[in-house]
Amino acid sequence: MKIGFIGLGNVGGKLANSLLRNKFDLTVLDLEKKLTNDFKNRGAKVSKTPKELAEQTDLIITCLPSPEVCAKVMESPEGVINGLSKNKIWLEMSTTGESEVKRLGKLVMDKKSIPLDGPVSGGCHRAATGNISIFVGGERNSFEKILPILTIMGRKILHTGELGTASVLKVITNYLASVHLAALGEAWTVAKKSKLNLNKTYKGIAVSSGNSFVHETESQVILNGSYNINFTMDLVKKDMNLFNELSKKLNTPLEISPFVLDIFKDAQKKYGSRAWSSMVVKRLEDKFGLDFRAPNFPDELTDDEKEENGYEI
Repeated sequence: MKIGFIGLGNVGGKLANSLLRNKFDLTVLDLEKKLTNDFKNRGAKVSKTPKELAEQTDLIITCLPSPEVCAKVMESPEGVINGLSKNKIWLEMSTTGESEVKRLGKLVMDKKSIPLDGPVSGGCHRAATGNISIFVGGERNSFEKILPILTIMGRKILHTGELGTASVLKVITNYLASVHLAALGEAWTVAKKSKLNLNKTYKGIAVSSGNSFVHETESQVILNGSYNINFTMDLVKKDMNLFNELSKKLNTPLEISPFVLDIFKDAQKKYGSRAWSSMVVKRLEDKFGLDFRAPNFPDELTDDEKEENGYEI
């Protein structure tokens, strides 16, 4: 199967690299020529337009920063949809809304192609090693057809149901991660003001009922002071907005989510849209004149698990 990959950013570049590293027939496209040239120098082909990429490949993957960008890539005159034909598969790996992926999915089906949504979860460091988790919504037979490719990009693969269900689940998981990140700011503030040893506090939380994936990963770069989690404030705001919009569509007024979104909006205002999302914790450091530094934590996360073929869960 010939694979086309559009979007070689923090996550997409790592997913595409797993395919290239494992000798798949790969064609790539990104606005950053430096990124596409790097892939070309390592054996990938490069298309000039999304339409051309879709014409030349069997599986078209998009991994883009926003629904607006994806819509442009899909629907422009030189977009993916105008390059589709019977039995091609479009896999949307961006984090997007259920209604948008269904809207674009209908346009894909009008071309007799198959749409799937396949967002990832687990951090950029796991995307780099092919150990990230992947949720996939859409036709079961098409999911099974591309499962060998999914198991190269990710470790744990979950078929969530019909098209759009994977995007809903992804938005939910990103919401939960954002809530815990905001809560960690308060936890580290109280720990610091209580004069606890922060290295021991990290270990204590990690073995307790208060532990989470967010603590095990993001607390490390918070304590180091780099905050480098390879995920930015504007992306958190986008994901939180998607969650809130979904709740409104379901006529389900929420309490915690709007409050947490306001916290991230304030952090974005202070540190900028492209600041690392973990800098939401820095709001409280600055407010109370504290720092959460502790020795022996990395400035960037790496996945120390061995790369293995994935599997469906």
